[in-house]
Amino acid sequence: MHHRKIQHTPLAVTELGFGAAVIGNLYRVTDAHVASAALDAAWDAGIRYFDTAPHYGLGLSERRLGADLHDRPREEYVVSSKVGRLLVRNEHPRGVDDEGFVVRDDLRRQWDFSRDGVLRSLEDTLERTGLDRLDIVYLHDPDDHWQQAADEAMPALAELRAQGVVGAIGAGMNQSAMLTRFLRETAADVVMLAGRYTLLDQSALDDVLPAAQAHGKSVVAVGVFNSGLLSQDRPAEGMKYDYQDAPTDLVRRALAIAEVCERYGTTLPAAAIAFPRTHPAVVNVTLGMRTAKQVRRNVELHARRVPDGLWDELRAQGLIRADVPTASEERHPRRS
Repeated sequence: MHHRKIQHTPLAVTELGFGAAVIGNLYRVTDAHVASAALDAAWDAGIRYFDTAPHYGLGLSERRLGADLHDRPREEYVVSSKVGRLLVRNEHPRGVDDEGFVVRDDLRRQWDFSRDGVLRSLEDTLERTGLDRLDIVYLHDPDDHWQQAADEAMPALAELRAQGVVGAIGAGMNQSAMLTRFLRETAADVVMLAGRYTLLDQSALDDVLPAAQAHGKSVVAVGVFNSGLLSQDRPAEGMKYDYQDAPTDLVRRALAIAEVCERYGTTLPAAAIAFPRTHPAVVNVTLGMRTAKQVRRNVELHARRVPDGLWDELRAQGLIRADVPTASEERHPRRS
């Protein structure tokens, strides 16, 4: 699988990444052996970038990922986790987590983008994963904490990067405006952009993507299916868009895109995975994968050739923005 370099860092990530939120029991229980089989399938397929966070299952995702990677050659893979949500003892547990993960709530999340909070969070993550280091560290959803995140958390991460403790630093969010500020105003190397550069939403063309290019920084794209609407060959009413029932007009637009994909010999989900990578600032698309079957499907979709003419046709029909770039000839990805 091709690797792409995170600019101005020693790191290169595979074009496809494994998002480990779902193996932290996101929305429903995932048995340990199912999670392990998914991770094994990802490794066997050549995926070497894995993303997790303390938030995912109150540490369950980090523990499962660390256990599976424990005996793998450490120099062969890249792991990212996140800071900003410390896990602390829950003094008033009610039995199950109330933030989307089906796990016991003996712990709770505590927002903390202070220097001490960052260092404590990283220490806890290393203990849970059993890893000797993290390669990438993101600030996790600092939407309501810009000042502390910019003034304390990012400088703390920059110090760790300077010491060689981590290889790259950045932030991950569902919005693009603040990610743009991180790229322009802080020491961030890379941002994780959720759902804002997809076949249905190209708003990142207005801020994050030009900022990344202008400052020589990189973007990891996640949420490329927009919560599900782009995940099937034929979208339908009742599917989700950004965690809500998809509006009828968006379902119709997704269906129109799917019909163009069919005429060009590909599918909507294959195009959804390929689309962000047509922009030269995007180095990786990371997908949540719960089972080995899902891994194999996503790897197959990623490997499909999507004709450049598809993007031209979608632009011509007004189904994507006119300023969406064509597949970049600038790239010369390094093979693993």
